[in-house]
Amino acid sequence: MHSTVCFCFFTFAIILALLSLSLYSLRSLQAPLCNCDVCASYLSSRWSSQFDNLCDWYTHLLQNSPTGTIHVHVLRNTITANPGNVEHILRARFDNYPKGKPFNAILGDLLGRGIFNADGESWLFQRKMARLELGSVSVRSYAFDIVRGEIETRLVPLLTSRMDCGAVDLQDVFRRFSFDSICKFSFGVDPGCLQLSLPISSFALAFDLASRLSAERAAHVSHVVWKAKRLLNVGSERRLRDAVKLVNALAEEVIRERRRLGSFATRNDLLSRFMGTVDDDVYLRDIVISFLLAGRDTVASALTGFFWLLSRNPEVERLIREESELVMDGSTGDVLASYEQMQRMHYLHAAVHESMRLFPPVQFDSKFASADDVLPDGTVVGGGTRVTYHPYAMGRMERIWGPDCLKFQPERWLQDGVFRPESLYKYPVFQAGPRACLGKEMAVVEMKSVALALVRRFDVRVVGTAQGARFSPGLTATMNGGLPVIVRERGASSRPPL
Repeated sequence: MHSTVCFCFFTFAIILALLSLSLYSLRSLQAPLCNCDVCASYLSSRWSSQFDNLCDWYTHLLQNSPTGTIHVHVLRNTITANPGNVEHILRARFDNYPKGKPFNAILGDLLGRGIFNADGESWLFQRKMARLELGSVSVRSYAFDIVRGEIETRLVPLLTSRMDCGAVDLQDVFRRFSFDSICKFSFGVDPGCLQLSLPISSFALAFDLASRLSAERAAHVSHVVWKAKRLLNVGSERRLRDAVKLVNALAEEVIRERRRLGSFATRNDLLSRFMGTVDDDVYLRDIVISFLLAGRDTVASALTGFFWLLSRNPEVERLIREESELVMDGSTGDVLASYEQMQRMHYLHAAVHESMRLFPPVQFDSKFASADDVLPDGTVVGGGTRVTYHPYAMGRMERIWGPDCLKFQPERWLQDGVFRPESLYKYPVFQAGPRACLGKEMAVVEMKSVALALVRRFDVRVVGTAQGARFSPGLTATMNGGLPVIVRERGASSRPPL
């Protein structure tokens, strides 16, 4: 027995040593083979001496590229901020740029065969089903009622209880808010994350960890790294496996209970509606978890960026308040706007879009070329190459948005006071083409509902706005250290700071 244990331990040690040696060889060989400054800077993290975030370094490189396209050879990644290329990838040659097997592998443990990780017939089936359900008036009304209820009964009371009590992490509050909302909408289940006691949800923690560790897989120069760790069940891959196991267990429990209760047709949550079409419970889990990921993290990220920008631009806050008072006929600050009233608030709509131009919830998105291709700017793409379009960088390109591209200026979206949308290929925050986000309208309505309720009721001021935004690695933009804010009742901002 003792010798068997020693042998296993010795074998394990050899495998790790060989893995370390192969990784060292990979890193040492690829940079000389490439022999370019971009790859050397990436491999050594030299870029971090000048830039707070990887996305800012990519933005710098793309701004200085004549075509708005760059190559990171060691990642086999072509990155573009060129609207013509974006349209080519997302629409004109859509069939040549699927998510691809590498991406499927990276997110497969968490998302399985869900819509955001699927291609081909599986993606098309889910797309048609989602379009049918999300386009339903009853489903949209159900989603709006959930958001209003969460704002009235939890979000506003929570922030009211935290007034004049020091800083509160608004990013954490938004993540709790959106998690409660999307769980109700997707599963018909209330995790209660935004209760006044701010309880810790094992489901939310496991979901966050699984999302972060899945995203970290993509940062490795070679997939050999994380695949070997997964095979050996060590380190981050072991933690990912445990997190996904918990997410699966809770999702499966909800699905089993819903099956037991029956009466799917009378409920409006996505799980119940999809159960009328899908019999495979594992497939159901994959579909609903994908919507959970999209609806939770993107909305929380977008709201965090919005209030970070608003705190730096009080004039925008003032104009939002003036517009709301005009449309709502002087209603008091604790009255929520109706859907019809928000439709008439063009400046609010513009401000939300402008904030996502500068802080898109998903900073970049990748596809994998199935076959050789040439992008409109002349860039040659080899089959199997990762091709990434970069909304974060695109929002900071003078050639796209003009010399004031770094300013938070909602007026750029207005023409004679009326909101004027931009091309989705210039503003691919919600993707574009056949994969354009089906939940865009509901997400924007949720953002506007929250933003308006807080702006009308409170003065929210970010602590330390002199510093630039720093982001943590993840599938969506998450501010490192959260978003600490001071919350006060409107009109009380003249009081001395705590």
